Amino acid sequence: MGTTEFMMALKTDPERTHKLLRLITNFLKNWHELQRATFPSIDGLFMLDDIVGFIGEEDFKEFGLPYFKELYADAGTVKFFHNDAQCAKSIGYYPEIGINLYNPGIFDTLAELRQMSANRLTILGNIPPRDVLAKGSPADVRAAVQKLLGETPDKSKLILSCAGGMPPGVSTENIQAFMDEGRTYIPTHL
Repeated sequence: MGTTEFMMALKTDPERTHKLLRLITNFLKNWHELQRATFPSIDGLFMLDDIVGFIGEEDFKEFGLPYFKELYADAGTVKFFHNDAQCAKSIGYYPEIGINLYNPGIFDTLAELRQMSANRLTILGNIPPRDVLAKGSPADVRAAVQKLLGETPDKSKLILSCAGGMPPGVSTENIQAFMDEGRTYIPTHL
């Protein structure tokens, strides 16, 4: 089933969609349990799901929230979620789910993300990955880091990173510029 068919099924066949989500949730719970048993040092969970960014709030509450709560219930200390699609309809529920570390996209500013989540999430991001890190110059990267940090008086609950993930083709110079600029904001007492 592709994304389009899944999105249509939410509205045309909700009962079977719930059966599919139950099957997926059970599989993921078993898979996560096997990983924790195999690697006892694992103390968290990292899940990626951009589809929650394509649905409205009511659909998220019905087709996302209960399954995510179940998946994150026994996830350990770090409860990491990646959704670099739109998140305005679902981010307010992430703390209720138990998520405590979130990697967003570039659709919202850090200030907006904090407001929508009642500042209850640590945010990993959100420098534009493609347009700045991959296609920009080192000066563009430094400017983006300066802008993000300059607009962020409270740097707690922020892990400086790119939104979504590191894209292909990022030059060593851009990575170095990112790291160098980020280091200028590290408190000297650390």
